[in-house]
Amino acid sequence: MRLGIFAKTFAGSDPATVLAASKAAGFACVQYNMACSGLAAMPDSLSAGDVAAVTAASAATGVAIAAVSGTYNMIHPDPKVRAKGLARLEILLTHARAMGTGMVTLCTGTRDAEDQWRHHPDNASPEAWRDLLDEMAKACALAEAHGIKLGIEPELANVVDAAPRARLLIDTLQSSALAIVLDPANLFEVATLQEQRDLLARSVDLLADRIAMAHAKDRDGAGGFATAGKGVVDFPHFLGRLKAAGFDGDLVTHGLAADEAAGVARYLSGVLGDL
Repeated sequence: MRLGIFAKTFAGSDPATVLAASKAAGFACVQYNMACSGLAAMPDSLSAGDVAAVTAASAATGVAIAAVSGTYNMIHPDPKVRAKGLARLEILLTHARAMGTGMVTLCTGTRDAEDQWRHHPDNASPEAWRDLLDEMAKACALAEAHGIKLGIEPELANVVDAAPRARLLIDTLQSSALAIVLDPANLFEVATLQEQRDLLARSVDLLADRIAMAHAKDRDGAGGFATAGKGVVDFPHFLGRLKAAGFDGDLVTHGLAADEAAGVARYLSGVLGDL
């Protein structure tokens, strides 16, 4: 597995600075965010220069672009907001290959109109699911046309909140573009060690054929997020299950401070080396 990090962990508004910092901390790839180019995360346009700068920085540093973040609220209650997000997604899909990646990551969304990472009780409604199917079908059509994977992540606050919902989405839409980004810390808040292991094992087994990337974020004992290696997530178990399932893709950490990055790289490299 190749070790990576969210590029926006590091300060900087140009890709050369950010990718150099990623390399110095011990990472071989990044999940890139256009904010690292001094743009909006979901820009309304990308120039040839914007794209070339990412490609040049990747070549100069040897840090690969594992994916580009393309998150917007896919079930926002306002259809106009969803339409604007889809248009911006198309811009990233159009230029992803030129930036050196075959994947754009998504957020399946929430009915919360203000925060795409905040749970809303209507996420479980039939209407929310229908909106997701409609929006994701449009996104898949665009991604298929460009030969790009869409990395969707089961996340407790979103409409796809667990592995079974992700499996249902994949099986319903039957799109070759749909891929899974699996983050163990997004599948539970508080659980015993055995409950956590059982949940992660079931999730990996259910989604193994579509897992294209893994994330490495942690949870503390009270259910809050923590830096990988400093919480309760059993990373040796999680990564061992991924390896046993045949996963050999990118492991990308996030939810950490820049000054923690080198330590996390050493920790995760150690876990991977023991598998």
